[in-house]
Amino acid sequence: MLAFNLRPGVVSTGPVLQEVQNDLALTPTLVSVLTTLPVLCFGVVGAVTPWLEGRIGLRNLTVLASSLIAVGLLARSAVPGALSFLGLSAVAFAGMAIGNVALPSLVNVHFASRVGPVTSIYTTVLAGGILAASALTVPVATLAGSWRWGLALWGAVACVGLYPVGRLLRRAQHPWAAVRRAHLHAPHAGREQSDAGPVSRSGPTFGAVARTRLGWVMAVFFGLQSVQAFAGFGWLAQIYRDAGFSASAAGMLLGVVTATVVPLSLLMPLVVARAGHPGALVCGLSLLYPVAYLGLVAAPVSGAWLWAVLLGAASALFPVSLLLIGLKARTEEGTAALSGFTQSVGYLLSVVGPFGVGLLHAATGAWTLPLYALAALALPQCATGLYLARPVTIEDVVAAEPTPHERRP
Repeated sequence: MLAFNLRPGVVSTGPVLQEVQNDLALTPTLVSVLTTLPVLCFGVVGAVTPWLEGRIGLRNLTVLASSLIAVGLLARSAVPGALSFLGLSAVAFAGMAIGNVALPSLVNVHFASRVGPVTSIYTTVLAGGILAASALTVPVATLAGSWRWGLALWGAVACVGLYPVGRLLRRAQHPWAAVRRAHLHAPHAGREQSDAGPVSRSGPTFGAVARTRLGWVMAVFFGLQSVQAFAGFGWLAQIYRDAGFSASAAGMLLGVVTATVVPLSLLMPLVVARAGHPGALVCGLSLLYPVAYLGLVAAPVSGAWLWAVLLGAASALFPVSLLLIGLKARTEEGTAALSGFTQSVGYLLSVVGPFGVGLLHAATGAWTLPLYALAALALPQCATGLYLARPVTIEDVVAAEPTPHERRP
């Protein structure tokens, strides 16, 4: 449920963006802010999430994430003003940012020997949430007579998700919980306490990761795929509508993109986890982006369904990037630090995506130049993917780095 609720609040505004803009009197600048707000929150809040985990514990952090998502999404669907809508959206996106960073840590804590299969499960469920939001927001809004009900639906779903997440806290108090935690943590050196309470970190820290080339390449790789993802979440439905499709058809095309991701989200982490050198696979997925974008420029209507499928296949880079975070760390501390740094810096770098696409469209009055710019990003995506295919972990890299004292002359 946590994974399912990490994207509907972002994706659901795209198919009804025109109606939201008209009803709330959003200026073009505020529309660009709305499409950029998710990655901005993911970057800023993601940066402090490892610190929060150390202060309140992984389980409490997970409950906090789910609560912020539910409250923010429900409340924003009822407010009358543009600024309050943006503010409450930021609350929900902050909860999603915390969930983004917490999920890889949860997997490493509870399923340390099955990182690949469990990552494939939760990334598939996450993609299912995107698919549901893409396909159902407009029909629900049309049936209820307002875009507000289409957005409120995902707040209600997030409230349902509070129940299983809340059970984590009850389980932490169970007398068998300590036995289970001891069993989970025994094979992993450096884990000195349970995931229910504050963390005493002895592994890599956020700052240590920031001093490594691996950390920065991982962040750039994640950021580049996030540029593509959030540019699509924010603008792809509008691109289809400007090409002549109805709001419902645009939402369905966005749903096709996500429907293609769902089976690949289940398959790709397993393939990458077993591949000796996944660089070729990463490059192959990256190069689908320019094919799809150039196709959208040349034949936006006749080839719309094909381009949607290709974009969906390329979007499988997202579950691959999450798996790489798990594979590039051996400990809970290393996973939390690498996940926090990768996602915070990566999302901050990707702010240029949705905001830049909006500015280029406003400046040119067309989608050609923005699509060319997105297509060009496939090249650095390939380069960083090849670098990350090397078998090395963040613990090894940090251990090999000289300390600040050793670097002094």
